[in-house]
Amino acid sequence: MSESKISRRQFVAAAGAIPIAASASRALGQEAKGTPLAGDFALPDPPGNRMRWAIVGLGNFTVGEVIPGIRDSQHSRMTAFVSGSPDKQKDLGARYGVSRFYNYENFDRIADDPEIDCVYIVLPVGLHAEYTIRALKAGKHVLCEKPMASTSAECEAMIAAAKAANRQLGVAYRIHFEPTNVRAKQLIDGGEIGDLRFISCDHGFNADLNWPPHVWRLEKALAGGGSMYDIGIYGLNTSLMMIGDDTPADVTATYSYPRDDVRFREVEGGIDFRLRTRKGLTISGSSSYCWSPYISSQRYMGSKASIFMKPATTYDLNTIVLEGNGPQRTVGAGDPWGQFAAQIDAFSHAARANTPHRTPGEMGLRDIRIIEAMYRSADNGGAIVAL
Repeated sequence: MSESKISRRQFVAAAGAIPIAASASRALGQEAKGTPLAGDFALPDPPGNRMRWAIVGLGNFTVGEVIPGIRDSQHSRMTAFVSGSPDKQKDLGARYGVSRFYNYENFDRIADDPEIDCVYIVLPVGLHAEYTIRALKAGKHVLCEKPMASTSAECEAMIAAAKAANRQLGVAYRIHFEPTNVRAKQLIDGGEIGDLRFISCDHGFNADLNWPPHVWRLEKALAGGGSMYDIGIYGLNTSLMMIGDDTPADVTATYSYPRDDVRFREVEGGIDFRLRTRKGLTISGSSSYCWSPYISSQRYMGSKASIFMKPATTYDLNTIVLEGNGPQRTVGAGDPWGQFAAQIDAFSHAARANTPHRTPGEMGLRDIRIIEAMYRSADNGGAIVAL
């Protein structure tokens, strides 16, 4: 008899056990019983106890990444959509069980909606400050997409609004929740590469005027800035994530794109920078809207070994290669698709307890101040700008 087809009952009988009967089973103490869970389980909240989210902006990123992330979360659920497209709201609402719809004109009415605890701002950068501040004044906690805003002054106003409303403000730096980058930080913090000596980061793609999601990125009023705001900020923020309690000291930068390219009449198309920390670590980076193919690369050089990640900050393809201190090896990490759910749930926890999020508004302000300093340096021939 094939082992794969032997039932548990047949196996016990074939082994010469007592014939299986209800009375014999009870005599052997083999009744089905409930047992306590072993280990530390984080059980999902019942739907009625989850933090309730309104999503502002229903573009490609929202539909492809944010909504699935909330759907897969354990402590959060969607209750409202804010959009200028009623048809899109109706379609997505039917798919995901959302029935509360607002537009950009009646947005402030969310203040009277008890089914909204948190608001996720997924709009072009030039609109972040306005809608974040309006949501905070409405008494809601706000998670805002990166970069935080167009200027450091807008970031400061957003932080002030959060404090005035006694609400939490976070910036959606998903890399802090992405398993491969979390693993890389664990390796660095655990001394796997020795003392961290140098970081390089390169991020870019070729902006396409024929693709709508790229077009608004080339308009300063909506994008806030150029490639450094949009794609280069991944390299900057991720690098700073890895350096622990070290902090930036100064930066120098130069523009690196063809000045006659019609795409870059309003925003910079590329920048190279060199940031020095107070402990003497150097972060060398580049950002571009002129590169093909897309690139996302991070390298962490240590006194014993190095970590190379290419790609480094994508949604689902990131890798870690550990070099030196023995044979080269690839280090695995968890399921990358959990990063959006993890980010949403982390903010839900912060909002429920009214305690700071892992990537708070102050982090977003720091990064915009650094990028502004890069632009000042590049405008002045690469002069060193103190931070």
